Amino acid sequence: MRAVSDAPPGAVAGSDDEARYQDLFVRHFRATVRLARLLGADDPEDVAQEAFVRLHEHRRRLREPAAALAHVRRTAANLATSRLRHLRVVRRTPGEVPRTAASAEDAVVAAERVDELVAALARLPVRQREALVLRYWLDLPVAEVADALDVPVGTAKSTISRAQAALANLLEDRS
Repeated sequence: MRAVSDAPPGAVAGSDDEARYQDLFVRHFRATVRLARLLGADDPEDVAQEAFVRLHEHRRRLREPAAALAHVRRTAANLATSRLRHLRVVRRTPGEVPRTAASAEDAVVAAERVDELVAALARLPVRQREALVLRYWLDLPVAEVADALDVPVGTAKSTISRAQAALANLLEDRS
């Protein structure tokens, strides 16, 4: 029997799967909340929790136990997207992303830049937005971005590249 620390990163299924699941949850819950928040979920903690609940319910059916973390990220991205669609239908008007200001002038300038970036990100197609958030906010290697998006590595690279170019154009247009 393998100890939790000997398990491959993200592994869940196996003889000690409850301990591995708990370890995965403890190590990656906060990052999953950040992912959901960056993808626009207005209830990121609920999205992250639901992603882990779904993994727990299906953990024995995972073909590749080491893919558990990618499964959680993909589920969180799908849930965030679904909730955004629902909110668009309910509200019929886009909402503002809440911002926080730490101090006076510098914080205002920084918040304006963040608002511009978030607004530009919101204008990108969902897949491109997801790719950028996974790659640059969560600082994932391209291979993990590909796993989370369930695409080949080459597709992930080209999606990231196209998203960067589109984001640069959107930010340039706002200047």
